[in-house]
Amino acid sequence: MTSALPFDDFRNLLANLPPADADAENRVRTLFAKADKPVGSLGLIEDIAAWLAGWSGRAPPAVTRPLVAVFAGNHGVTRHGISPRPVAATANAVEQCAAGGAAINQVCIANDLGLKVFDLALHIPTADITEDAALDERGCAATMAFGMEAIAGGTDLLCLGDLGVGNSTVAAALLAALFGGEGADWVGAGSGADAAMRARKAEVVDAALAFHGAHLSDPLEALRRVGGREFAAIAGAILAARMQKIPVLLDGLVATAAAAALHCVNPAVLDHCLLASISSEPAHTKAAERLGLRPVLDLGVSHGEGVGAALAAGLVKAAALTSSGMAAAVR
Repeated sequence: MTSALPFDDFRNLLANLPPADADAENRVRTLFAKADKPVGSLGLIEDIAAWLAGWSGRAPPAVTRPLVAVFAGNHGVTRHGISPRPVAATANAVEQCAAGGAAINQVCIANDLGLKVFDLALHIPTADITEDAALDERGCAATMAFGMEAIAGGTDLLCLGDLGVGNSTVAAALLAALFGGEGADWVGAGSGADAAMRARKAEVVDAALAFHGAHLSDPLEALRRVGGREFAAIAGAILAARMQKIPVLLDGLVATAAAAALHCVNPAVLDHCLLASISSEPAHTKAAERLGLRPVLDLGVSHGEGVGAALAAGLVKAAALTSSGMAAAVR
C-alpha cells in the first residue's frame, strides 16, 4: 500500500495560500479611473496592471527581474509511437537553448527576460504510464521541490514553459484523469501527429486511465502516476511562486495541465497566474475554460519552450510601465 506522506508538505501549502494585496490592486484601478482617458479604455492592460500590483504588492507595479523557466523531461510512454519526433529531440532542444539558437532565446532578448532551462534527467525517461506510475511518490515530491527552486535566484515575474517529446499525450492523460472523459476527448495533433498517430495517442491515454483506475481520484496521485517530471516541476514552481507572491505566466498545454492538478486540490491556487497564450491543441482551450483562465494572447503559438509566456511577458511589462507612467502624470 502506498503512502501519501511525501505529498504532505505540498498539501499543507495548498491549504494555506497567501492572498493578493487588495489595497495595491485597488490603488492601480483607482489610478486608471483618475487618468485623463475614457473609463476602461485600456481594457486588458488595466486588468493586467492591477493583477500585477495585487501579487507584487507594489502600486504602481514594476517588472525588473522577469524570468523564463523551462523544464525539460522525457517519457517512457513514447515507445508506443505517439510522436513524430524522436526522444532525442528533447535533449537537442535543450542544447539549442543553451547555444542561444532557440526561439525562446530570441523572445527573451527582445523582451529583456532572464532564461533558465532545466534538464530533468533526460537520460532516464519516466515509466510507461500504460503499465506503471510515471514517478513514485518520493520522486514526484522531489521533482516538485526542485521546481520550487526555480525562483531561488529572485524574480518578480515567472514565466513557465516546457520541453518534452510526447508530453502533449501525457498532458491529455493528466487532464482526462482530473476532469474526466476519454483519450479522444483530450488528444490533439501535438507536434504534427497524423490521424493514425492521434488514434494511438487516444488509445495510450485510455490504457493509462484504465491501468491506474481509482488512484487518479487524488490530483497529486494523478500528477505522479500519469504526469512526468516537467509537469511535477512546473507544479512546484507555481506553488513556490504563490507562497512568495510572485506573479506567474503559464505557457501552453503542459503548464496548464500541471496547474490543473494543483487547482483540483485548491481552486484558489492559480489566482496569481495568467494564461499567457492559447495553443492550437483543442485540449488547451477546454482546460483553460475549466480553470477559468483567459489567455493574454492568441497567436496560434504551440511551439513550447515557454515562447508564449515570454511573448506575454512583454505585454505585462508594458502594462506595468503604462501604470507607472500614468501615475506620474496624475501626481
